[in-house]
Amino acid sequence: MDYTPWALLSDAGLIAALLVVGTVVRAHVPIVQRLMLPASVIAGFLGLLLGPNALGVLPFSEQLGTYSSVLIVVVFACLALTDNMGFRGVGRQTGAFSLYSIAMYALQVGLGMAFALLLLGPVWGTPDGFGILLVGGWAGGFGSAAALGAAFGDSWPEAASLGFASATVGMLVGIIGGIAANNWGVRRGHTARQGRVADLPEELRTGLVRDPERRPSLGTATSSAASIEPLALQLCVVGAVSAAAYGIQVWFGGIFPQFTLPVFALAFVVGLVLRLAVRRTRAWGYLDPTTLRGVSGTATDVLIVCGIASIVPSFVRDFWLPLTLLFVVGLVLCVLLFRVVAPAMFGTNWFEKAVFTWGWSTGAVATSIALLRMVDPDLRTRTLEEFGIAYLPLAPLETATIAFAPAIIMAGAGWALGGGWTALGLVALALPWVLGWTARSRGRGAEEDRVPAA
Repeated sequence: MDYTPWALLSDAGLIAALLVVGTVVRAHVPIVQRLMLPASVIAGFLGLLLGPNALGVLPFSEQLGTYSSVLIVVVFACLALTDNMGFRGVGRQTGAFSLYSIAMYALQVGLGMAFALLLLGPVWGTPDGFGILLVGGWAGGFGSAAALGAAFGDSWPEAASLGFASATVGMLVGIIGGIAANNWGVRRGHTARQGRVADLPEELRTGLVRDPERRPSLGTATSSAASIEPLALQLCVVGAVSAAAYGIQVWFGGIFPQFTLPVFALAFVVGLVLRLAVRRTRAWGYLDPTTLRGVSGTATDVLIVCGIASIVPSFVRDFWLPLTLLFVVGLVLCVLLFRVVAPAMFGTNWFEKAVFTWGWSTGAVATSIALLRMVDPDLRTRTLEEFGIAYLPLAPLETATIAFAPAIIMAGAGWALGGGWTALGLVALALPWVLGWTARSRGRGAEEDRVPAA
C-alpha cells in the first residue's frame, strides 16, 4: 500500500490510542505501578504484540520504524534549545559525582565494545558495532537507541531493533534492580527512609495528578493567540531547526555521497547555532524552555512506542545469546560501581547517589527520580540538585558518542573507540582519589557525614 498523509494519520491515531490505553493501565493495575512502567513502554509492548511483526491486528504502515528516526531529530533540536550549560556550583562532592557518572557511561561504551570485539564477534559473528548496543540501550535509553539505528542505517539494518531490545531490557533491569537495591539499603541501614513503592507520591505511582491544585503548568505563553498560538510558535521553531538539519544532510550528501551525517546530530548543531545567534537578542525571550521540554517529552513518548512496536523479533532471536552475554557484562559493571565504588567515593548519602545513577545508567532519568523518591521523598539529600550540575560535563560526551560512534565503527576503528572510552572511564574513577575528593581520601566513612533524609 502506498504511504499517504492518510496513512500517517492512521498511524498517529493507533499510537495515540495505545498511549491512552497505556496510561489507563498504569493508573489502575497495581503490578504495573510496582514496576513503574511508563505508559509509553506499555503502549510499545501492546503495539509489538498487536502489530505487523506479531499478531497483525493493528494496521500500521511500513513506515512505523522510520518515525523513531524522525522523532529523535526533534528531541535533539529541543535539547540544543533548552539545555543550560555552565559549571557554577561544582564542589568536591559534585565533582566526584560527575566523575562517577562519566565513568559509568564511558565504561559501558568501552567494555561493551571490547567484550563484543574480543568474544562476541569471533564466536558468534556479531557486527563490529554490536558492543555499542549496551550504552545505546542502557545509559542512552530509547532515544539513543533510535539515534544509533538511524546512524547505522542500511549498513546495519538490525541495529534499530537490537537497540530498542537493549533499551527495553535495560529499563527493566533499572526498575527491578533499583527496587531490590532500595529494599537492601533499608535493611542494611544505608538510608533513613523506607524504600517501598507504596511510599511514593500518588502521581509517581499512578502516573496521574488527581489533585487540580498540584497540576503543574505545561508552559508559559510568549505570544498572543490573536497572532499565533503559543504552542504553535514553539513547534515552528523546533520544526524549522529539524527541517534545516535534514536539508543540510541532503545537501552534504549530494556533494559527498560517500559520507552520511546523522540528521539528529545536525539538528543539535543547528539548534546551538541558532541559540548562539539570538540568545542576546529580545527574540530569545519568546522561546519557552518548559514548553520545549514538553515537546521533547512528547516526541520521546511517541518514539518509544514506535521503537518497541517496530522491533523485528527474528533479529532479536538471531542474536539472543550474545545480547544476553552483553547485558550480563553491563549488569556486572553497574553492580560493581554501585556496591564497591560508590560507598568509598561518596561520603554524604552515598546510597542515594548510587541508586540514582543506577536508574539513569540502565534506563532513564525518570526511573532515577522514582527510585530516589522511594528513599528520599522530600529530596533532602540534594542528590537531584547535585546531579543537575554533575551531568553538565557528561552531556557533550554523551551527545558526541551517539553522534560519531557509528561512523568510527564503520570506518573500522572499533578498537580505538573501545580502548579510548575504557581508558577514559578508568581515569574518571581514579581522579577523585588523586584529587582527594572521596570520603576515604578525607578519612571519613561512608555513613559518618550522612545528611538525614527525614
